[in-house]
Amino acid sequence: MSARLLLRDTGVDRDRVPVLRDVHADVEPGEWLAVIGPNGAGKSTLLKAVAGLLPYLGSISVAGRPVRDMSQRELGRGIAYTAQSPVVPAQMPVHEYVLLGRTPHLGYLARPGRRDRAITDEVIERLDLGPFAGRDVGRLSGGERQRVVLARALAQQAPVLLLDEPTTALDLGHQQQVLEIVDGLRRDDGLTVLTTLHDLGVAAQYADRLLMLVDGRPVASGSAAEVLTPESIAEHYQARVSVDTGPDGRPRVHLVRPGHLGRDTAEGSP
Repeated sequence: MSARLLLRDTGVDRDRVPVLRDVHADVEPGEWLAVIGPNGAGKSTLLKAVAGLLPYLGSISVAGRPVRDMSQRELGRGIAYTAQSPVVPAQMPVHEYVLLGRTPHLGYLARPGRRDRAITDEVIERLDLGPFAGRDVGRLSGGERQRVVLARALAQQAPVLLLDEPTTALDLGHQQQVLEIVDGLRRDDGLTVLTTLHDLGVAAQYADRLLMLVDGRPVASGSAAEVLTPESIAEHYQARVSVDTGPDGRPRVHLVRPGHLGRDTAEGSP
């Protein structure tokens, strides 16, 4: 279960207006690329194009095959996508909803088999959803529903996983749980991961590389240390931050209140 994701000169128009341009990315199997940027930068638009949900310019390919040439069934087998605010059937039990992730692997008019249900059960267990398996999706909290949507995507067992703000509505513990599961899948199974993340600290902790979009165009790409500089964040996010290095060698981003930067520096000086 592995595939290389390649984007070249990728762009998207909406109503003949360019909203995304000149995106290049090469995501190898087992690699995690996080797309960051301020609101309205085009992050979600990029993921929708990769998922085959929007027409695009340039090229997007998975395992050497252009996304625009894939059928819906082929897309489902190659790419699993979760939207930031997905619409889910309120009266469908959690187990049956997650089982829908197996649909691309079934023949026409075929019913899920023992293996499909075993995969579904395993994913539900990994995401700590066992107590909700028989409950209707509409009766879940926002965070629980977010995990159920991720579970359906993981049940697809596609080699490319696209997650649009996967930790939205999750409490801190379940945020970490979901991120660790995704990290384990890409390391152990060679899953290719492309996510949007608004939390720069989380992006720095988990992603191998970052791609920063601003106004629909890439402005920085590389390791977290290369992309997340105080100058770049100040320019593109209009935020004052300090950046230091954690024990793992990855950068940590801290907000600095206006008027406190000089005071903190002075207090920390000998």
